[in-house]
Amino acid sequence: MTARIPVGVLTGFLGAGKTTLLRRVLRDPAWADSAVIINEYGEVPLDHELVAAGDETFLSLATGCLCCVMRSDLTETLLALHRRRAAGEIPPYARVLIETSGLADPAPILHALMLEDVVTATHALHAVATLVDAQHGMAALDRHPEAQRQVLLADRLLLTKPDLAPDTAALEARLHALNPAAPIRAAVQGAVPPDWVFAPGQHAADPAALAAWLEQAGSAARHSDGVATMVIEREASIPAMALTLWMQALAEHAGPKLLRLKGLVALTETGADRPAAIHAIQHVVHPLEWLETWPSADRRSRIVLIGQGIPRHWPARLLAALEAEVVEESERLSAPR
Repeated sequence: MTARIPVGVLTGFLGAGKTTLLRRVLRDPAWADSAVIINEYGEVPLDHELVAAGDETFLSLATGCLCCVMRSDLTETLLALHRRRAAGEIPPYARVLIETSGLADPAPILHALMLEDVVTATHALHAVATLVDAQHGMAALDRHPEAQRQVLLADRLLLTKPDLAPDTAALEARLHALNPAAPIRAAVQGAVPPDWVFAPGQHAADPAALAAWLEQAGSAARHSDGVATMVIEREASIPAMALTLWMQALAEHAGPKLLRLKGLVALTETGADRPAAIHAIQHVVHPLEWLETWPSADRRSRIVLIGQGIPRHWPARLLAALEAEVVEESERLSAPR
């Protein structure tokens, strides 16, 4: 019998650092032969472009949160990938890594991986690793049932950004109470051995027990009320000052309502050849991260916001107003006196 392909699931609430960790894992030569499925919540696929580096096989399900679409989407993706592998159309990858949306309830995903015969014939779930933001994790657990489910279903828990929240005792106690069987480890910028993250865990050791729990818990995803995705796309570049003021205003005025912001942006001052990656979560705006080149032929600025209770058109209108103000001030200063 042909050995089944191991599958690792990487989950965690919005902004926990899943993409950062995945990028680090794929830079490890021992893990370069991985196929990756990235699910994104929203209308515009973006995470896969922030991750892509090398010849790995990437697929992006952009039809919404993976646990909210029919589970056959994941099943069909895995089976299609496997068929292409068997036909020699893509490299013979050693494993599949699935990065879920930050709003994913992992239960339906695990259902598909453990209970569907067409999947289990060729794939074996090895581990579910859940990332928890040391700075914002407690608030996410308080406000979002998805965050709790992500912890409950984990084989292991990784505390990210511990440098921003040195006292994590209360959070670790909360995590242990939710899932006493999962070991907890802290890491900055995804600096943790991939073998620890994706080593076979309790789901691989006792899948029948988890399958029974899943049947009782039900496979319906649970999402928080009022969560919406807003997308800003621009053909023209954006002035750096306008972008900076905009992100600061979002963090100041939206605060905890700003669950996650990610983007690839062309700045007016640097031209369109080298984009900047932007990230923000709640009150925290991360420094710009410069990419050497655009990950694809699409060179538009694309910003995706996931918020709770933020008026849908307010972020785009705010950015447009700040752009106009910055351009007007620049023209005024450069006008002959």
